[in-house]
Amino acid sequence: MDHEKVNILLVDDQPAKLLAYEVILKELGENLVIASSGREALEVLLKTEIAVILVDVCMPELDGFELAAMIREHPRFQKTAMIFISAIQVSDIDRLRGYEMGAVDYVPVPVVPEVLRAKIKVFSELYRKTRELERLNQELEDRVRARTAELENSTTKLRESEQRRSMAIAAGKMGSWDWDWISGDWMWDEGQYRIFGVNPESFAVNPANVQALLHPDDVEQLRKAVAEFNMGTRAYETEFRILRPDGEVRWCVGTAAATVDDSSRVVRVSGVTVDITERKRAEERQNLLAREVDHRAKNALALAQSIVRLTRADEVKAYVNAVEGRINALARVHTILSLSSWQGAELSKLIDEEVAPYSLGGQIVLAGPEVQLLPTTAQTLALALHELFTNSAKYGALSTRSGRLAIGWQVEDQLLTLSWEESGGPLVMPPKSRGFGTRSLLASVESQLGGQAQFDWRAEGLVCRLEVPLIRKTAATTPGKFDAASASGLQRASG
Repeated sequence: MDHEKVNILLVDDQPAKLLAYEVILKELGENLVIASSGREALEVLLKTEIAVILVDVCMPELDGFELAAMIREHPRFQKTAMIFISAIQVSDIDRLRGYEMGAVDYVPVPVVPEVLRAKIKVFSELYRKTRELERLNQELEDRVRARTAELENSTTKLRESEQRRSMAIAAGKMGSWDWDWISGDWMWDEGQYRIFGVNPESFAVNPANVQALLHPDDVEQLRKAVAEFNMGTRAYETEFRILRPDGEVRWCVGTAAATVDDSSRVVRVSGVTVDITERKRAEERQNLLAREVDHRAKNALALAQSIVRLTRADEVKAYVNAVEGRINALARVHTILSLSSWQGAELSKLIDEEVAPYSLGGQIVLAGPEVQLLPTTAQTLALALHELFTNSAKYGALSTRSGRLAIGWQVEDQLLTLSWEESGGPLVMPPKSRGFGTRSLLASVESQLGGQAQFDWRAEGLVCRLEVPLIRKTAATTPGKFDAASASGLQRASG
């Protein structure tokens, strides 16, 4: 499969060794960049994006350790994978020093070509996939901005979701192993034990114990790999899951390469394992985010469309004011839902948002417990409350300083009962017939929420009672679809 090539930096002061590395790594199909000294390597790094650095430990002027320390000091290269090559026996202290400098692995001389290629390939793929995830994340953010731009004048911008984290290339997420095909002996490094979550002192590395740590659904892949090596395959790569002793499931990618004798018989298989659990989780979050953004954008557009389509007014100015008021009400409830990650909204917060413009002079009294509303219920109820407040401010108790409004609510057996009682305002005449606005609010509460709405047009002020189930047994409408009645205004009949 064609893919974008990445740059691999080879650093060694001996041209012959550099040529050998080029020959070994050429078949990977990546861009090989050469540096014959530490200083030359630093110059290359400042001009070129490098995925993996292969560096000799022993070099004049700047040795491998000093070069690694200088590279790690630059913020741009703090996650760049570095592999040390050492022609001398490396002590544990030297290894520790190398890891502290940022190395992810050591390769001893003489170099085993298949092992070196396998290690370089793993880090090249990790670098490539990390960049791919970053590009996908950027594309997703661009789509979010494009969709929310259409609603900037009517709704608050959707809260940006958590950005995808780049996969860190660190020693703690990589392990290597070696399997003697003839004797059956295994060798794991510390990273391999750490990935599998087992204790090196008590865990015996053998086929039975290793298989016991594999996810049952992925055991067949191990058998397939063994069979393919027996049939002449020289390299194998696959993704698989492990089931740690503590019960945690981790995703890994494994790359293996076979060593053969003069008769082309497999005598040894070596490989590397990289923990890619975070990448898998990031992919799941990205898919979920894409679906969630698509759903919320469509829902918001449907709400705005219904508001514009169903608003009635005799004059353009009145029409504009009505639309702006309803869309602002929708924006306010969207803000509340965004702060809760769309888990729901408190009824008191919805009411507080609508009360704010009319709260001067102590005209309004609120009383009720904390009630958590589902997102669909919150959106519809917020628009209904907006119509009641707008109606009262134009014709009812809130249209005069002497008017009073009492709002109370309670919950019993998952049924929310909200009472709206006006007094002290202009004289109210009962409507001769149920107007369009009244029918709309009734349809909104009854059809959209499965509840009931009752109106009592008393002379001293309107009394309204809303009953709304907090849990719907059956969906009256498709989730995310907005009932037309929700966007319609409550128009007070006069006589």
